[in-house]
Amino acid sequence: MSNLEVGIVGLPNVGKSTLFNAITKAGAEAANYPFCTIEPNVGVVDVPDPRLQVLSDMNQARKIVPASIRFVDIAGLVKGAAQGEGLGNKFLSHIRQVDAVAQVVRCFKDENITHVEGGIDPIRDIEIINTELCLADLESVEKRMERLQKLAKSGDKKAREELDLLSRVKEVLGEALPARRVEMTEDELLLVRDLNLLTLKPTLFVANVAEDEVATADAENQYVQKVKEYAAHEKAEVIVVSAKVESEIAELDETDAKDFLAELGLTESGLDKLIKASFKLLGLITFLTAGVQEVHAWTITNGTKAPAAGGKIHSDIERGFIRAEIVSYDDLIAAGSQNAAREKGQVRLEGKEYIMKDGDVTYFRFNV
Repeated sequence: MSNLEVGIVGLPNVGKSTLFNAITKAGAEAANYPFCTIEPNVGVVDVPDPRLQVLSDMNQARKIVPASIRFVDIAGLVKGAAQGEGLGNKFLSHIRQVDAVAQVVRCFKDENITHVEGGIDPIRDIEIINTELCLADLESVEKRMERLQKLAKSGDKKAREELDLLSRVKEVLGEALPARRVEMTEDELLLVRDLNLLTLKPTLFVANVAEDEVATADAENQYVQKVKEYAAHEKAEVIVVSAKVESEIAELDETDAKDFLAELGLTESGLDKLIKASFKLLGLITFLTAGVQEVHAWTITNGTKAPAAGGKIHSDIERGFIRAEIVSYDDLIAAGSQNAAREKGQVRLEGKEYIMKDGDVTYFRFNV
């Protein structure tokens, strides 16, 4: 179970709640996660991964446990949130706790659904949200700078370094641009990490389009094109979805959902695209364990070493780690079975320094 969370934000009436309701309806099998209480504004969803069924068939496994991701519905953003308008301060404290942000923007016209700002203009909507986030960050940065100035005056070298960095961040935020536009080294990022700046969080944009243009909007919808241009400056990804279509899919079983998508000219749902993009945005990968009992996808951050990956399964594995027996998923499928892969010399024994890769099918040897 990944503890990483993606916050879904958006102005009122852009389709955020419809999308979030579709996410919670498609929610993960609660039985797989007996120890997590799901708050009403949190949806836990399975990460789509066709490899699991293939491994299950190969091992005749009794059950499949996919990786999952948490989405948090963050309510209450309106213009003036940083000054406490709407649910302002509550909104800003909720968003500080998430690891990444998915901004839902409206890219369709509908006379029956009023827009809080009048007409449809996704860039204006994004800028309203960004301005609120920048203002909140600016306040955090200024408070920190006040404290540091006293230390810097007394000759504290570290405080001076941080002050220089925060001055650069403040300048960018003052222009209503996100802090991620500031070029920072890894050491500098560590300096500002505990400020938990909202505009440093990785962001993706969810362009919500009408039901009848969901298959063509990626190339043809003028609003979507504007969002893509904007996102390119932010080095952010754009996912095109129709929240209405997603809420309809959430009501169907797997076979009917596939037929419905095919009728619309789609190969995968917008929700699946959003889950995969969020997984990538958070820098997550999965390694796999497979046997008769179960086939299980385990979530780790990219760059995790073998013992820590074993710790995801049980702390004893990390503590008593000896070796990891690993075969890549592609090699295993090409060989046809674990024994065949072993005969071909594709099953490797890896030590403590091995960095896990996505799709590593793993058996841990440990002794406690």
